[in-house]
Amino acid sequence: MRGIKSFFCTVLLLTFFSIGAQAEKIRIAIGHQSMCTDTYTAGIVVKELQLLEKFLPKDGKYKNAKYEVSWSDYSSGGPITNQMMANKLNFGVMGDYPLIVNGAKFQATESLRTKYVAGTGYNLKGSGNAIVVPVDSDIYSIEQLKGKSVSVPVGSAAWGMLLKSMKDTGIKTHEYNLKNQSPAVGAANIAANKIDAHGDFCPWSELMEFRGTGRKIYDGSETGVPYLHGVVVREDFADKYPEVVTAFVKAVYEAGDWIREDPIRAVDLMEKWTGVEKEVLYIYFSQGGHLTLDPTIKPKWVDALKFNHGVLVTEKSIPALDFNEWITEDYVKAAYLDLGKDYQMEKDSLVDPAISNAKLPMEIWHSREGISSYASIDEFLAAIDTFRKTGAKLNATYVYDVETGLKLFGKTAFFVKTDSGFTTFLRKPDADNFASKKNGKVMDMESALATLAS
Repeated sequence: MRGIKSFFCTVLLLTFFSIGAQAEKIRIAIGHQSMCTDTYTAGIVVKELQLLEKFLPKDGKYKNAKYEVSWSDYSSGGPITNQMMANKLNFGVMGDYPLIVNGAKFQATESLRTKYVAGTGYNLKGSGNAIVVPVDSDIYSIEQLKGKSVSVPVGSAAWGMLLKSMKDTGIKTHEYNLKNQSPAVGAANIAANKIDAHGDFCPWSELMEFRGTGRKIYDGSETGVPYLHGVVVREDFADKYPEVVTAFVKAVYEAGDWIREDPIRAVDLMEKWTGVEKEVLYIYFSQGGHLTLDPTIKPKWVDALKFNHGVLVTEKSIPALDFNEWITEDYVKAAYLDLGKDYQMEKDSLVDPAISNAKLPMEIWHSREGISSYASIDEFLAAIDTFRKTGAKLNATYVYDVETGLKLFGKTAFFVKTDSGFTTFLRKPDADNFASKKNGKVMDMESALATLAS
């Protein structure tokens, strides 16, 4: 009898230890946007370089864990929130207005919540969103959109920008025809002249410019409100696996380092991963590009998000959002500590393109020889002329808007020639104003090149 009891005790112990040793399966489902450049450091780069897997915890309670990481690609932030609410996604990467809608929608439920845990990238003045018209349109300013048909991905960061820009201009909602169109549909309609204007987020306006189908009339920097993207996570997941959330933020940081280390390599690979031309990506990720990659949560970001929430409350009556409950720095601070980085120093840092890009050189991307730099616009134009005479293929050219410091494609910029040389602008009204004050002449790049002959 004692032998039978001993046998059963042994079986029970073995069963207990067998169950205890079984690996816990941790499902990590992430919603990202491969056609939104500001999300790349928490999306496509992390995915393709497997940076999350690199940092996932493998000791303590995670010693026997088996991770199942899945990525789902969406055209905008709204569907990511819907999937998070359905518990099909744990993490979401999206822009400022979709982030706000995400937090507000979750807080409107009795028990579900998300946490805003890290940023990805920003533009201090708001560039990244833009309003584009067909390249041959006679519309050059937002004021001319009164009575016109304007499309935008409703619920996106560009949608929020459009609402604010129209309000600031004094154009009421009933005074223009607003259509809900996805980025791809809106871009196709611009190319086919089926819509008067289309508002979209990065990099769609630059894609249309590069492909020669669209022209910017309004840049998000004109709102004066920072443009930012970030990471939200379901609170129930974060409470259960806080170290996994910290690992995700570490991956975001390393993705930014990887891009900064070699932007040319980065945009070349990102083109292969996303289908977005590297010349377009370069305008975002190069030195002087639209994006500053930064996971920190700055007070200015919180203020911007609160302001954006106010816009949505006024225009669309979205639910309230308790920012103190929603935003947490716990995970990003833990990530910086583990990586040996100075969180406070980076949090206090702000990059203003109008200042940081003021003395950066113009650039020409030669198809064989790569990128070359030129200190002045006159040298830049002379180099293009020389290259063309040799029959060289030029992938792209880049200049800077003197008003905002934004990097522009040379072929889309407005050049003003005065007695002191050339100055470049993003918007025609700005170029016209400058020309009138300096007794200059406004022209496109081809006309500027033609002046070299004379």
